[in-house]
Amino acid sequence: MKIEVEVRSFISEQKYNELLDFFKGLNLPFTEDFQETYYFDERGDLRIYKTNKHSLVLFKKGKLHDFSREEIEAKFKREDFEKLEKIFTAAGYGVKVKWIRKRIEFKWENINICLDNTKGYGHIIELEIMSNEENKEKNLEILKQKLQELNIPLTPREEFDKKYDFYLKNWQNLI
Repeated sequence: MKIEVEVRSFISEQKYNELLDFFKGLNLPFTEDFQETYYFDERGDLRIYKTNKHSLVLFKKGKLHDFSREEIEAKFKREDFEKLEKIFTAAGYGVKVKWIRKRIEFKWENINICLDNTKGYGHIIELEIMSNEENKEKNLEILKQKLQELNIPLTPREEFDKKYDFYLKNWQNLI
C-alpha cells in the first residue's frame, strides 16, 4: 500500500523566491511543471491532472489536508486529458473545482519538495515522502523537522480548510 505522507504551508512570494534560490543553490536536480487539475464530486478525493509530460487519474483515501493518505494513481498520455474528463463527466462525476499551478519540484535528502504557485490560491511549499503504514508517523516527524529547518511554520489544517472552502466557492472567478 502506497501512503503519501506530507506537510504543507502557505508561504509568501518572497519566501517562495528565497526557497527557490536556496534549493537551486544546492545544485539539486529539479523539474518545472505546469499543472491543470480537476477535482470531481465524489465521496473521496478523485482528480485528473494534466502536466507538461502526461495526464493521470488520482484517488486519495482519507480527508483533504490529512498528513497521510493512501494514494492510487494511473498515468496516461498528456493528450488523453480531455478524454479522461469526458469519461468522468459522462459517468456522472461533475467537476467540483479546477486548479492551475506552476510547480517546481526538488528531491532533497529523499524528500520531495514542491514549490507551488497556484493561480488564485497562493504560494505553498509541500514536503512529501512516500511511505508504508508502519513508518508513516516517523516520516511525518522527519517532514515536520525539515520544515522547521527551513524556518517555515506548519500551516494549521484549519487554515487550509478555510482557504480551500473560499477557493471552492470562488475558483471560477479566481482562475
